[in-house]
Amino acid sequence: MDVIPEIVAQYAEGAAFLWLLRDVAVVAPHYSLRSLAKLDERVEAHIDGLRIAGREGWQHCHAQLDEWGEAGEVFAAALLAVEGGKRGAWMRVVDVGTTDAAAARGLVSALGWLPYERAARPIAELLGSEAPALRCVGLAASAAHRLASMHVLSAALGAHNADVRARALRAAGEIGLHDLLPAVQGGMIDVDAQTRFLAARSAVLLGSKSAVSTLQKIAAVRGPSWEQAVVLAARAMGREAGADWQRELARQPDAKRAAVLAAEAVGDPTALPWLVDQMRQPETARIAGEAFSTITGIDIGRSKLEGSRPDGFESGPTDDPEDDNVAMDPDDELRWPDADRVAEWWHIHQGEFSKGQRYLLGKTISRDSLGYALRTGSQRQRVAAALEMALTEPCQPLFEVRAPAQRQLVLLGLG
Repeated sequence: MDVIPEIVAQYAEGAAFLWLLRDVAVVAPHYSLRSLAKLDERVEAHIDGLRIAGREGWQHCHAQLDEWGEAGEVFAAALLAVEGGKRGAWMRVVDVGTTDAAAARGLVSALGWLPYERAARPIAELLGSEAPALRCVGLAASAAHRLASMHVLSAALGAHNADVRARALRAAGEIGLHDLLPAVQGGMIDVDAQTRFLAARSAVLLGSKSAVSTLQKIAAVRGPSWEQAVVLAARAMGREAGADWQRELARQPDAKRAAVLAAEAVGDPTALPWLVDQMRQPETARIAGEAFSTITGIDIGRSKLEGSRPDGFESGPTDDPEDDNVAMDPDDELRWPDADRVAEWWHIHQGEFSKGQRYLLGKTISRDSLGYALRTGSQRQRVAAALEMALTEPCQPLFEVRAPAQRQLVLLGLG
């Protein structure tokens, strides 16, 4: 078969670029499981082109790995190296993929993309390494498949290296290993703030109620992962306690965003009029609109409840060289709601919701409604459903909404 180098180069570049799109899509508010599946098909088509090209395909991946060495290039090269059984090529990818945390995401993603039977051997080798960076990748890849032994995680939780301990803490909760709860709770007094968060997160996922207060403290400090801490704490507290905390946050002038996140997580329709009020404030309008949609199931765009960006409102980096703010707008992909139209919608439909109940996508939270959300919701709504399901069944693995879409479709009975 004749191989056209220019076409193969396009496959290599496209695979890396599409992986970057996917890395954003798995946590995006405008992607569903079905749209993720279409993106995954495009990724797989580019990888397949590289497979068919054989040696030429690997050479182009290798060249891009040497030139750029970023997560997308690591992802494509890692898949070809493992599938081709190329020991030297695999070790080269591992060297590049463990240079920093960003590159490691591509390596973990490749091992998670592969069927476990194909990924098991390289994962085991990484877990057995003395190098902390390699061991962390092995732990993350095991967690991506929701498979890791008690022995492996117990050893990692007691490791001297802080990164290894942190990754093991996260994995324990995601996999649902309840017997590790005492060791996980020990991580909540770690000197590192992110490690404390990961420990508290996993402890809550494993059924600990006492760890909720640790999440609340993390949320109050506004450090790393504070938004995740708000969401998980509010979901784990239950309706009454969560609603009380949400109202407490709403009374604090500097905690409006946290209060919106908590309102969405609690899912009590009594907070919906307050969310409409937050839609009138540019800083909270879009996230309040998303919270309203997540609770009620209404699509602001399709239901013609969308407004326009307020004149003069700026968020994220600007063209002003004197502006020190370089943080990206966290709500960039969210729609601007028209608060008046949303208020009218709520006036008409409020009788469909019962006070004192928790809602997700317009349905009271139950196992059936969570399954519905996992099948039909946006990626962020699916994250919410996965958390709720894990909190209901602490010994079960956290559903992985970042897994290859076809694998998810099969698990959800849609494949």
